[in-house]
Amino acid sequence: MAGGELKLGLNTGYWAGGPPQGVTETIAEAEKLGFDSIWTAEAYGSDGLTPLAWWGSETQKLKLGTAITQMSARQPAATAMAAMTMDHLSGGRFILGLGVSGPQVVEGWYGMPFAKPLARTREYIKILRDIWARKGPVTNDGPHYPLPLPDGTGLGKPLKASIHPLREDIPIYLGAEGPKNIALAAELCDGWLAMLFDPRNPGYFEEALNDGFAREGARRSKDDFEVAATVPLIITDDVDAAADMLRPFYALYFGGMGAKGKNFHANVAIRMGYEEMIDRVADLYLEGKRDEAGAAIPTELIEKLSLIGPKEKVRDDLEAWRDSLVTTLLIQGDVNIVRAAAELVLG
Repeated sequence: MAGGELKLGLNTGYWAGGPPQGVTETIAEAEKLGFDSIWTAEAYGSDGLTPLAWWGSETQKLKLGTAITQMSARQPAATAMAAMTMDHLSGGRFILGLGVSGPQVVEGWYGMPFAKPLARTREYIKILRDIWARKGPVTNDGPHYPLPLPDGTGLGKPLKASIHPLREDIPIYLGAEGPKNIALAAELCDGWLAMLFDPRNPGYFEEALNDGFAREGARRSKDDFEVAATVPLIITDDVDAAADMLRPFYALYFGGMGAKGKNFHANVAIRMGYEEMIDRVADLYLEGKRDEAGAAIPTELIEKLSLIGPKEKVRDDLEAWRDSLVTTLLIQGDVNIVRAAAELVLG
């Protein structure tokens, strides 16, 4: 991690009613300008795998990642199958970004239990790697994803994948924000999908990663571990106007994602010392006062978590990201944003 060589990824994000406008041209421009990767997302609308396959089919070099594939949407075997298929079709360019999502989506949309997310993640990843290894029929005696099903017809039997994976070590990045989940990413995975990250004050993020790297059997060390951070990028001469553009985004994540006191995103800001502000934002947002909730977020915090302002300012602000543990900046936007990012980050 770290060392100044920042890579760029294009995060196509969630759909707002339909595919992002001009996305195929934006992806083509990102590849032409030297971006390292493109990413898709899913929540409770468009899925992440289908558009990645569709858009990725027109690329040659870009890595193709999901940020994130929701664990509760698919049994581990289905995710393993999709990953093997995507990796074959892309010639070994697939990255499986994985995450538990939150209880609202897991229980409300998928109708699946949210309990014990850390244990479920550990078990899920183990099954993925067992399937890709193809050392024999896959069994799992864990409580969350038992294979074969213990109380079924009795006809289920352990199976081995009918295809050989192109790569047995398909990279897994874990979307995580709490310290225990970040440590799990460092222990079990090849990368961490970060958001709401302050490069000047990595604090508990770095401590959590180091905890994971120190565990017996850890898959990676900090020297060969990837950190891909989603970072809003707005180039403008008016910093305050740019901050205002981002207020609805941060108000949603700090105030509207989950219930008050049960919001993983808000906990990040609380750990940064903004507990009083978060309480106010959550109260306002849940009262339906979304504009006021956004206005309660200090510009100072928005500047810590994003790259906004004139090109000269953003270029200076990028130095903190180059010196941080982040290896890839995931930006979102149109062709013009892609061009600006390539100029500023890749030179």
